[in-house]
Amino acid sequence: MSRDNSYDVIVIGGGPAGSTAAAVLAMKDRRVVVVEKEKFPRYHIGESLLPYCYFTLDRIGVLDRMKASAFTRKYSVQFVDTNGRASVPFYFFQHLTHEAASTWQVLRSEFDQMLLDNAREKGAEVREETTVRDLIRANGAVAGVKAVTNSGKTVDFYAPITIDASGRDAFAVTRNEWKIRDPYLNKIAIWTYYKGAMRDPGMDEGATTVAYVPEKGWFWYVPLHDDVVSVGVVAEKDYLYNGTRDLQAIFHREVKKNKWIEQHLASGQQFGSYRVTGEYSYRSRYCAADGLMLAGDAFAFLDPVFSSGVFIALRSGEMAADAADSALAVGDFSAARFASYGAELCKGIEAMRRLAYAFYDHAFSFSVFLKHHPDLRGDMTDCLIGNLSRDFDPLFRAVSEFAKVPEPLAHGMPLVSQPLVESR
Repeated sequence: MSRDNSYDVIVIGGGPAGSTAAAVLAMKDRRVVVVEKEKFPRYHIGESLLPYCYFTLDRIGVLDRMKASAFTRKYSVQFVDTNGRASVPFYFFQHLTHEAASTWQVLRSEFDQMLLDNAREKGAEVREETTVRDLIRANGAVAGVKAVTNSGKTVDFYAPITIDASGRDAFAVTRNEWKIRDPYLNKIAIWTYYKGAMRDPGMDEGATTVAYVPEKGWFWYVPLHDDVVSVGVVAEKDYLYNGTRDLQAIFHREVKKNKWIEQHLASGQQFGSYRVTGEYSYRSRYCAADGLMLAGDAFAFLDPVFSSGVFIALRSGEMAADAADSALAVGDFSAARFASYGAELCKGIEAMRRLAYAFYDHAFSFSVFLKHHPDLRGDMTDCLIGNLSRDFDPLFRAVSEFAKVPEPLAHGMPLVSQPLVESR
């Protein structure tokens, strides 16, 4: 194999998970290539960061850029009931006495470009407009990828470890039919953008607002920079598509069902298209195979309600890079090597999954729960801000008094007994 085509690690996808993994590995002096199908900057939804994103962003060296950026500062989250009454904001600094308590609402095209540029600067090679078509296998293990450039040229990349961070394209999951949808979190989202819409005063200007509509549906209201607001409605498919499938009509029908949303949008001007995505909650049957690891949305996506998507992408990219580096150090690239990676990642995802189930349970109210269990406010807040390394069993034993708490999903660990499917 030519040295030009041989690497320590191949990363499929240059989004937050892939760029983070590549930056961490490059900082460890590993030879890494990112194979990204698009040309950045490119559009992406998922604009609200959790406070604990701070620690990964700090590790990969982009905090100074984040602080100098025009991204809207986010200090809190608030909830609005169906009558339009807003809760007292949950200020992160009331629980977290750290600089991380101030986070950001980001325009993903700019944020993702920043992360990909950072990976380049750290020493990763980046191949944009290059689409992975197949996995290369040797002795049953993934040994590289076959890709094609936008000009039609075929390129093979070789490495003992490939990290699939291909986002919702979920390359390995789709190719191997590993996707298992969550049986309960089967919502759809319809969203668009406004210019000049109302913002709350002072430090509440950048708050994420979760505003309820009937049937446990809800709006997100995320203030971005340049006077833009991202706003979308999430609910059951049958509820939203009742009577019409016209996205604009559905969106504005639901706006009228929450006075806070209606009032805040009244002064603004909608622009761009109305977008939809559906049944987005899933987890891969496996997190790894011989020579292969999955990270970010290529492994799992929960639900947008607690803005966990970017956080899980960043954290799993960091974790995958550390696991890959350890595997390289000992020359063991077997699926079993990545069992601890899968266990830690699934544990964190499960905490937020259980919280999402409670949110959508008609019998559950956060305010009622905290009145009964004020001692668990800190646990609840830790889960919401991304401090997922701790034990949340006491919290969810208490939550189970008010709502059904799901058992952990059995899948998501490495594939240790079966080969990947053949290329097709």
